[in-house]
Amino acid sequence: MNGRPELPQLTVRAIVLGAVLSIVLASANAYLGLFAGLTVSASIPAAVISMAVLRLFRDSNILENNIVQTGASAGESLAAGVIFTLPALVILDYWQVFDYWWVTIIAGLGGLLGVLFTVPLRRSLIVEQALAFPEGKATAEVLKVGEGGSRDGVTALALAGVAGALMKLGSSGLRLWSETAAGGLFVGRGIAYVGTNLSPALLSVGYIVGPNIATVVFAGGAISWYFAIPWYSVFLAAGDPAVAPLIAGGASAVEVADQIWSAQVRYLGVGAMLVGGVWALISLRGSLLSVVRAGLASFRAGERSEVPHYERDMPMPLVLGGVVLSVVPIFFAYNAISEDFGPAVTVPMTLIMVAAAFLFSSVAAYMAGLVGSSNNPISGVTIATILLSAVLLSGLVSVTGAAAGPAAAILIGAVVACAAAIGGDNMQDLKAGYLLGATPWRQQVMQIVGVLSAVLFMAPILNLLLEAYGIGVPTERHPNPLIAPQAALMASVARGVFAGGLPWNMVIAGAVLGAAIILFDEWLGRRGAGWRAPVLAVAVGIYLPLELTVPILAGGLIAALVERANRARADAAAAESRRRIGTLMAAGLITGEAIMGILLAIPIVASGDRDVLAIAAEPLGGMPGLLALAAIAYWLYRRVTRAAAG
Repeated sequence: MNGRPELPQLTVRAIVLGAVLSIVLASANAYLGLFAGLTVSASIPAAVISMAVLRLFRDSNILENNIVQTGASAGESLAAGVIFTLPALVILDYWQVFDYWWVTIIAGLGGLLGVLFTVPLRRSLIVEQALAFPEGKATAEVLKVGEGGSRDGVTALALAGVAGALMKLGSSGLRLWSETAAGGLFVGRGIAYVGTNLSPALLSVGYIVGPNIATVVFAGGAISWYFAIPWYSVFLAAGDPAVAPLIAGGASAVEVADQIWSAQVRYLGVGAMLVGGVWALISLRGSLLSVVRAGLASFRAGERSEVPHYERDMPMPLVLGGVVLSVVPIFFAYNAISEDFGPAVTVPMTLIMVAAAFLFSSVAAYMAGLVGSSNNPISGVTIATILLSAVLLSGLVSVTGAAAGPAAAILIGAVVACAAAIGGDNMQDLKAGYLLGATPWRQQVMQIVGVLSAVLFMAPILNLLLEAYGIGVPTERHPNPLIAPQAALMASVARGVFAGGLPWNMVIAGAVLGAAIILFDEWLGRRGAGWRAPVLAVAVGIYLPLELTVPILAGGLIAALVERANRARADAAAAESRRRIGTLMAAGLITGEAIMGILLAIPIVASGDRDVLAIAAEPLGGMPGLLALAAIAYWLYRRVTRAAAG
């Protein structure tokens, strides 16, 4: 698609529509994230909405629609970075309300750094390494079909979208079945567990990323749930003051496994992410430095006009200048937010923030290319940031009071979380643009527009939710607050470093495990193996609940079966038809689930009742949803293989 001419992209109508969608989707995701700990990817829903609106103008084009979804998805990503961190300051009782200017400055500059830090990564990850970026690829397919693709493609996309939407409506709206199907039992003192999330979007992500990455992510989950948790249950549970009472009180195997995972084992993933993040930067150092040098040389030589429009990034001097101009206000913001912080603390805070923001923006971008933005462990890299920040700052703020130390770590983590969330999601948009022949610098400008549009509304949204429902901590006025699970975890990690209680043994064991995986993957590379084991993909699986990795594995296996069918036929055109229809169906399933997730937020927010649409007093367990997901998986395979048969 890179031969496409330079069509109008940054039009006034595209900027306005992208900004409005950024605000709307950021608002919906802020509530959903605080309410249930989940956010939905907005690139594809925004693309679909954009096509519906801009179709009213006869001169609209595919690249204009791509600009709209680029801006809209930036708002959704920024909301994730904000809700994972800043509510922790309320939970720690450091803030009583969300101050408009502090939220705007911290989140806005963090998001801006996320855009700027990923500019030099675009060529390395998208062009040279050609990572999958599943949502980006799916978004491009959606836009191509909307521009005038085949009728079969449009039908496949639409039907899959309906299927994904109905699944989401049945589980999250009507509450006909649980969102997971899981079971477990005690085997002696050990625990045997099996479970799966019933999301067609996760199935689709596995299909798009393919069998290698899907298998590796599941392998990480297996390390946690089929080795670490049973081992902990046998040898350490009896001495754990949080787990032993559960067992003595007759808690189920699933409840005990969840407690072990949430309080202990998932920190293996944190340690592996720390090592994997450093290794990712070491591995990318050559590409990053060459891109920076090339950008600076091109700017000095005045050669930008000779570069094809689909290869023009934001000029490197502008990127570097933007980073400096963003960091300086953050330093003054850190210095002014609390009287407890003097320059002796705020200078190290700023330096740690810059290093961590670049490190984890790069990690998030790389991981988005492997497993997609929807499964990018932003909360995991934020935990790692807060953990490192708290350790480094503990000596500096030990005399300033109980709340100041954890708050300092959270403020660092907030900037990094916003930068990483934006960095990972924006690379999906740039992947879509690369496939469509868009101009990168125009998308990067629109990403900044999306960030600034959403951030202006974040503090009012958070204060509205805080006033109406409460956040994190039950009170007499709000006995059932929005649980804000990620922010609560951030608060406990930051507090744990200063007050004690963090499972350092698990973090260190995870780091050692990450190093072992790197060595194994390097050995595979030297042997020329087609199957690889990227450490960050394994770390994602270790950190995620097992039930999220199972449908990803299933999707990867379906993709493998489709490729097997392709190899059995010599018709190259038929094989390409299969791949296109499969990608469109996967995109449709993601689209349908994401749009329905956003639409369901409207009555939930309006009523304040997550069960407002429920038609059953209690869900009918996971079996109905499991059968429905199995039917969708079979339909996906049969529909794709039939597409090539003719």
